Amino acid sequence: MPRSHAPAVPDLSTRTAIVTGGGGGIGAATARVLAARGARVVLAVRDLEKGARAAAGMPGRVEVRRLDLADLASVRAFARAWDDPLDLLVNNAGVSVPDRQRTVDGFELQFGTNHLGPFALTNLLLPHVTGRVVSLSSQAERAARLDPDDPGGDRGPYRESRAYAGSKLAALLFTGELQRRLAAVGSPVLATAAHPGYVATGMTTGGGRLARFAVRHLAQSPDEGALPVLLAATGDVPPGAFTGPERALHMRGGAMLIGRSRRAADPELARRLWTVSEEMTGVRFPLGG
Repeated sequence: MPRSHAPAVPDLSTRTAIVTGGGGGIGAATARVLAARGARVVLAVRDLEKGARAAAGMPGRVEVRRLDLADLASVRAFARAWDDPLDLLVNNAGVSVPDRQRTVDGFELQFGTNHLGPFALTNLLLPHVTGRVVSLSSQAERAARLDPDDPGGDRGPYRESRAYAGSKLAALLFTGELQRRLAAVGSPVLATAAHPGYVATGMTTGGGRLARFAVRHLAQSPDEGALPVLLAATGDVPPGAFTGPERALHMRGGAMLIGRSRRAADPELARRLWTVSEEMTGVRFPLGG
């Protein structure tokens, strides 16, 4: 497969991008590069003060708007307020929590924030999108078991790693089905996904002593973790592409196209999850087909 140690990001001076969770970590690193290459970048964040601090350290045209993916009313309000062409939507924001928590709408927090919120946001914004939709996934999807009849895992005991893996499998299934639907209606928009690898962010540095040791000695920086995202967002990749790091079992270093599990490539599972997601969010594919 083609390799790229540091994806060559083209001039983006006529482009507009939204990066969810752009106030820190991989999202901020991604947004900084897009802005440096000339894009108008909107950081869609829960914490406006944190977003403003991040934007102040970025070059070019950077705006901050409020978005809480764990609240579908917030998602709808953000989408209603958007009336410009949108070249790039980067669904970066995500959570991982040690105990079972709920979104404002009552969904398991990881599934709700990492899948249902981006699902609703993407479909609500899709009439404006002209370029790409990038969704952050993870190789953790290989360990996932996702039941479309219980996608949030509410019928069984909660385990953080299991809920996280399921939400990241959902992101890949979403990407595949979104690409299928876009192709079916003749849309030029591409749906892609990215695995940033093992990255030192607020999500990975809050564990115990062993976790902190692993982060200190094994994790890469957010800037490095952004490389697969940038490849998926601006590189020469096929529809439905999944990108990730090159080395250490695709956990660090550079960016390239990577594979996915058989479950993540299952079109029937993707269609079932899409139907369930429409029912849970009340949001449907807006382009017909």
